[in-house]
Amino acid sequence: MTESFTPNDLVKYIYQDMAEAEAERFEKALSSNPVLMQDYMELLSTVDLLDNLFITPQDDVVSEIKNNCQSATGLEKV
Repeated sequence: MTESFTPNDLVKYIYQDMAEAEAERFEKALSSNPVLMQDYMELLSTVDLLDNLFITPQDDVVSEIKNNCQSATGLEKV
């Protein structure tokens, strides 16, 4: 019987969040299932791109945060 794995399993494996036995089963499935391997490689590439992405906030957002921090409580009344 072939064990099926979900996209969640791919994420768990990439982030090393699987039990050892489950990871071993997953690795066997990777080696014998080219579709699963392709999905794994694509997700691994995406994770790598996201890990290397550097995002900075817009200047007006930073200014607004600084302005709010200068108030007595830093909170606005609703």
